[in-house]
Amino acid sequence: MGARPSIREQMQRVREEAIVAAVNRLLATKGYDAMTVDEVAAEAGLAKASLYKLFPSKEDLAGAAMVGVLDRALAFVDGLRAQAAEAAQAGQPLRALDQLKAVTRWAMQTQLEGEMPTLPAQNSHLSAALQSNDEYMDRLIALSNRLSIWITEAQTGGQLNPALPGELVLYTLFARACDPVVAMLKESGQYTHAQILDWVTSTTFDGMALR
Repeated sequence: MGARPSIREQMQRVREEAIVAAVNRLLATKGYDAMTVDEVAAEAGLAKASLYKLFPSKEDLAGAAMVGVLDRALAFVDGLRAQAAEAAQAGQPLRALDQLKAVTRWAMQTQLEGEMPTLPAQNSHLSAALQSNDEYMDRLIALSNRLSIWITEAQTGGQLNPALPGELVLYTLFARACDPVVAMLKESGQYTHAQILDWVTSTTFDGMALR
């Protein structure tokens, strides 16, 4: 067993978690451009100087939030993989397409619950910071690899159009995590979360043509 963390280390971990939770809430509700470091410090209940000791820049704060959401996504995907393994042993294999649909619904549900960080589509400083963040990139690659396996299985199994590049399918699924359609349907107040999830999942995988 490893050495037990010291009280100081435990307190720092608690502060980091409070900061990341605050960043996640602000990114989900206000977006990256509108979020300020002052707001993060106030939301986390910390002095601005204390925050900067742990996260030197706004880009670092966004990176920490993205690492957190990727950890949750990987945990969800690994849970699906475990379920699939059990189902296969029981002689009831799960379709790769259904696994992809489940991940897509999870991403949209996370957005509907206000827990999905909203980052700008184009921001050179932030993009460069994320690409140089090893924790972020390692998790993004791991998630992409897991989803790509299911995409290939779904295409070879006739569940998805095999003529579509795998990257296109992957990026389409990633896009559902920050889909403005989901946000606009929610803000209208006319539909339940279940309806939004069903409709956007259907249009993602089945299109809008009458079948």
